[in-house]
Amino acid sequence: MGLLSPGRSRAIPQPSNGVWPGLAEAPTGPVHSTIAKGIARTAFRRLPITLTFPDGEQWGQGGPVLQVIRPDDFFARIGRDGLIGFGEAWMVGDMTAGDWHPGDPADGETINAATDELAAALTVLAGRMGELVPKPLQKLRNAWQMVQPATEENTLGGSAENIHRHYDLSNELFALFLDDTMTYSSAWYTSEAPEDLETAQLRKIDGVLDMARVRPGMHILEIGSGWGALAIRAAQERDVRVTTLTLSSAQKALAEKLIAEAGLTDRIEVRLEDYRAHVGTYDAVVSVEMIEAVGEKYWPEYFQCVDRLLAPGGRMGLQAITIEHDRLLATRNSYTWVHKYVFPGGVLPSLRAVDHALQSTSLRVTESRRLGVSYARTLQEWRHRFNAHHDEVRELGFDETFVRMWNFYLAYTEAGFAAKYIDDWQLSLSRD
Repeated sequence: MGLLSPGRSRAIPQPSNGVWPGLAEAPTGPVHSTIAKGIARTAFRRLPITLTFPDGEQWGQGGPVLQVIRPDDFFARIGRDGLIGFGEAWMVGDMTAGDWHPGDPADGETINAATDELAAALTVLAGRMGELVPKPLQKLRNAWQMVQPATEENTLGGSAENIHRHYDLSNELFALFLDDTMTYSSAWYTSEAPEDLETAQLRKIDGVLDMARVRPGMHILEIGSGWGALAIRAAQERDVRVTTLTLSSAQKALAEKLIAEAGLTDRIEVRLEDYRAHVGTYDAVVSVEMIEAVGEKYWPEYFQCVDRLLAPGGRMGLQAITIEHDRLLATRNSYTWVHKYVFPGGVLPSLRAVDHALQSTSLRVTESRRLGVSYARTLQEWRHRFNAHHDEVRELGFDETFVRMWNFYLAYTEAGFAAKYIDDWQLSLSRD
C-alpha cells in the first residue's frame, strides 16, 4: 500500500471511546416508537421480506430475512428518524442479517452473506417505497421529514467541505475495493456473463469519451478527477491533453502520482479548483457522476459553465446518476441517511431536470446510454471486495460501526439500482 500514501486523511468524525456521536443511545419516548411499530407491522405483513424478533415472532411473507436484535431501540430509531434511523439501527446492530452479529468475530464471507441478504431486503423496500407509509401520513411528509442543513449547501466553500468529507476519507480504503484503475463510478457490463471489473470500467470510460467525440489532438476538460483513470485513459488511447478539476486534495495527490508513473505529466494537469472558477476553452468536456454533488440550485450554473468552456462545435460527455422526476419533486429537500453519513449535499437530478437546466445554455441532449443495471452489479462487486479485505479495513483504523455503515451504503445503493428506483445514464450534449 505504499503506492497509495499521498493524500491519506480521515474526514469523518472518529468515535470517542468506541462510541460514535449520536449513536450511543436510542431515542427515548414511546409515542414515535409505537407509531413506527404499527406502521412497520402493517407494511411487512404484505412484503416478501421476513422480520424476526428475539421472542420468535416473525413478520412478513418470506424472502430475505432481517433480524431485529433490540426491538425497542430499533423502533425508537425509525420512529424518530425514519430511514435515517433504519440505517443507524443497522450501524449499531439493533438490526442485522445472516450470521453477522455485532461484536462477534466475522470474516469477509460471513459479512458478504449477511449483506447479500440486506441488499435483497432493501431492494424489496426500494421497489415499494411509495407503499410503505399509509397515504394519509405521506401527506404529512413536509411536517416531519428532516431537511438538508444550510451548512451543506454547495456554495464554493460548502462544496469543498462536502467533497472532503467523503473523497478525502482514505486513499488506502478506496484502493481495497476498487479495481486497479481506481474508478469510483458505474462500470459498463455488456452481458450477464462474468466479466473483469477493470475491463467493464475501461469500457465505461471509453463510452463517455465517445459521447464527447474525443479525438486525437484535442484538449479536453474533465470536471471531477477521481483518481485520474479517465484522464490517463484519454491521454493514452485518444492522444489528447487533459485538464482535470477536483476539490479533493487526497485524490489530487494520488492522481498526480499515478499520472507520473504512466509518464503522462506533460499531457495531464490536475487542478484543485471548483468548476465555477475555471477559465479556458476546450474541444470537449467530460464529467462522470459529479453532477450529483452540484446541488439542484446550481444545476443551471453548472451547465452554463460547460457551455462557456466549450469551443464552437465541442461536445460534453456526461455520466449521471438520476431519479424519476416525480421522486425528485417529492424528495428534493429531504435529508437522508446517505446525506448524513456518506454524501453531504448530494441531490440526484432527473432527466427532465437536466433538460430544464440546459434551457439557459446552447446545449441539448442528443444521445443517451443507460447503465443502471450495470451499477447494481458494480456495487455488489465493490461490496464483496470490501469485505474480502475486512481485516485490512480494520488495520487502517476503521471500526466495526464504520464497516457496518459502509456495507449499508453499498447495499442501499445497489438496491436502489436493482429496484430501478434510481438509474445511471451516459449523455452526449451538443449545441443546437
